[in-house]
Amino acid sequence: MNYLKNFIIVDDDKLNNKLCRTIIEKTYPEALVVDFTDPVAGFNYIADKYAQPDTDERAILLLDIMMPVMDAWAFLERFEQLDETTKGRVKIYILSSSIDKADMARAQSNKHVEYYLIKPLTKESIKLIVHVLNKRLGLS
Repeated sequence: MNYLKNFIIVDDDKLNNKLCRTIIEKTYPEALVVDFTDPVAGFNYIADKYAQPDTDERAILLLDIMMPVMDAWAFLERFEQLDETTKGRVKIYILSSSIDKADMARAQSNKHVEYYLIKPLTKESIKLIVHVLNKRLGLS
């Protein structure tokens, strides 16, 4: 299975999750999209699903910064504690409405963050993400 099929959205804004899901599904009809408004539930899903030793599934994670209970920074700290195989199966993109340069710099300095995107997600941005990842992995 390649990156085109699995997408995870972690954002406390239900409307943004619906918008992202719609854009992804219209762009990639074969996509499997799961979304979480609770970042703890989203993290637990990743820790369970992508830690399975008998899976080769991979995913693109769209992660918001500002969320109650656990923001993106706490999420990334917990993600760092996962085993290397699990971390390698999930590619993280920050998707935020924040245009704060400090947020952007902090995200880009995290080794698990592929890129920082400003909301809203667009068809062009999701196509670019998938294209770059597939090319890097030799899947296209």
